[in-house]
Amino acid sequence: MRRVLLIILTALLAVAAPAVPATAVEPVDIIVEDTAGVLDQNTLLPALEQVQFRDPTTVAVYTYRGDPDAEYKDGDTVMNEEVLRFAREEHPEWISADGQKWADGLFIFSLDPDGRWMGTYFGEDRKLDSGQAQPIRDAAGELFAEAQWTDGTIAGVQEAAKLINRPWYQDPFAWFLGGAALLLAAGTWITAILVRRKRLKTNRALIAAGEKSYASVSMDLEATELNAHTIPDTSRYGAKVLEEHRTFRTRYNLATELGNRVRSFTDKDLKRASSRKPVEEFAELSATLDGIDDVIADTNTLLNMGPGWEAAWDRQAGPLLEELDKLEDLFAQDKTAGSATAAALLAFRTECRRRLQGAAAALSDGSMTPEEALDILRDSGGELAGLLKNHSETVIEKAAKDSSEKKLMREALEEERTRTRRYRNGYRPGILDTAYPNYVWSVASFNAGVQAGSSKIESARSSASSGSSTGYGASGGSFSGAGSSSRF
Repeated sequence: MRRVLLIILTALLAVAAPAVPATAVEPVDIIVEDTAGVLDQNTLLPALEQVQFRDPTTVAVYTYRGDPDAEYKDGDTVMNEEVLRFAREEHPEWISADGQKWADGLFIFSLDPDGRWMGTYFGEDRKLDSGQAQPIRDAAGELFAEAQWTDGTIAGVQEAAKLINRPWYQDPFAWFLGGAALLLAAGTWITAILVRRKRLKTNRALIAAGEKSYASVSMDLEATELNAHTIPDTSRYGAKVLEEHRTFRTRYNLATELGNRVRSFTDKDLKRASSRKPVEEFAELSATLDGIDDVIADTNTLLNMGPGWEAAWDRQAGPLLEELDKLEDLFAQDKTAGSATAAALLAFRTECRRRLQGAAAALSDGSMTPEEALDILRDSGGELAGLLKNHSETVIEKAAKDSSEKKLMREALEEERTRTRRYRNGYRPGILDTAYPNYVWSVASFNAGVQAGSSKIESARSSASSGSSTGYGASGGSFSGAGSSSRF
């Protein structure tokens, strides 16, 4: 049947070929703002990169967590207002130069998993009315109803690519019913094949990464238990690490179960959306355990001053020393090199390096205990965070004009500072990270906070002149860009 469908589809396309536009094109750019934290970008981005539009199109995906009880306002949904607000604050380039429409060449797909809203928004040269865009929401809504957020988003964008700037002769109502139904069936089948193949490739990679971490944990399991049993529980640091160890075996057993389950998956199973969750859980949990057993080993070695304690100490001091090395880049980016707060940071850098060198020497000659040395690391990290907080006020004074803008900047800095680090992209925690999460304010997160705050300030300034309400609610002013949203 599949072969017959493809043959007939080819014949139908050949009939329409004289009027078909020259070539399909992949998205010009793909922007994913997953503030709801529900999308798997390792799956989403490769899939969207393969979507073919008729004209060069920028694809923007925005997710957020809204109010499940929110209803319609003034004939428009709360999602329309939220998407416009986000665009004004975070992506002013999504809006036309006159501030009244969505930018040309743009397609926005939005999702609120808590409020169960989805929306589609279009630049003037890509627009569809609400009825024409309904198939996009239908394609996504079926998957969203099952909480398949990533697959639903992919399906929605794929459907949008079919509809945007579609010539009249490709409209289903312009075809005979049989030919239109056949085209849709064949297109859906081909799309499903591509998605399933990509899912297979991604799942295989996740399983391989999980197997590598799990094998490392299993190989060191006996050593991990021995290390844990000799960690002094009278130490504040040892006690914190032992708290992680108390659930280590339970989590290891869960990883074993997950591993057994995903190993039993055939290629056919791995192509299914239902396989995604257990595969991801196995990879993430195995990586987490692989990091924790290293912390347990270092804690035992350092607190007991066992063989190799020097390397264990270096692994604890390394992250703080790396942050000190990045301070010059910090000043270069925010242009505050001559400020008093910058001078204080540079003075601290010199003192902190001397302090850590002294701690290493004192550990070596026995004049300082490991607990005292770790205290120096903790206190130094806290001091660096305090100096960075002082320096942030210098940056804020330079960037903000009033109290509301200062508030935006402070909120952005704090959000980045407290962001949870995950066991991915090579991140491995140390003893200090385990005992005192976020004890160091990294230069990278400081810079990210400054950039996010500056963007919010600029967006707030550009939208300050918004006037009376029209199609996008009271906050929309005179904005009338093409788009609509609905619940699923």
